[in-house]
Amino acid sequence: MRHGSVVKARSGGGGPKGPPTVSSSGWEYDLGGGVGILPRFDGDEAMKPEPGGGGEQVAVEVVVQRAVERLKLPKPLIRTSPDEDFVQVVHVPTWMWVEDKTWEPVSVSAAVEGVRVTATARPRKAVWLMGEGGEVVCRGPGTPFSGAFSPRASSPDCGYTYRRASLSAPGGAYTVSVEVTWDVEWRGGGRSGVVPGLVMSGRRRLVVDEVQAVVTR
Repeated sequence: MRHGSVVKARSGGGGPKGPPTVSSSGWEYDLGGGVGILPRFDGDEAMKPEPGGGGEQVAVEVVVQRAVERLKLPKPLIRTSPDEDFVQVVHVPTWMWVEDKTWEPVSVSAAVEGVRVTATARPRKAVWLMGEGGEVVCRGPGTPFSGAFSPRASSPDCGYTYRRASLSAPGGAYTVSVEVTWDVEWRGGGRSGVVPGLVMSGRRRLVVDEVQAVVTR
């Protein structure tokens, strides 16, 4: 195992839009087809058995590893307005958000030889790469567009305005990606801690054009 590295590992599957990506800092361990992260512990304290036990007890970090292995973080589903299946318009605000079901806490528990750990992952931020060089950091999932807003209004919390059409991009479309960062809080064995910076990513292609017309969302 390596200590203090930054890891990016791809799991299998995923389809044409690309598989999820997981990264973090800490101890690295093999999940069999992917990589997981074990939190850091200072010194040798983590390896000592609990006082008063009847013998050597399993180390808490081993159970934390098991719990983190079992987390199934969702791949973010990208949504935009104008709709992602239609054309985005230069100089007209694009709204971005990820579906609510991919922005919810995920909890699992694991137990080894009487030591039980519960781990809860929560999304912290979404970083959008818009394909023409722009980057947007959103502190939440983003606001879905609705008829309550003007068609030319900017998103209140997660939006972008394209400056150039995508005609010269490969395939005539920009590749837009979003990386959602998750922090995992764990508790068990009389201890608690945080595994920061697990990342799940999604991507899709967006066509951007210069259009002199009323935008329909």
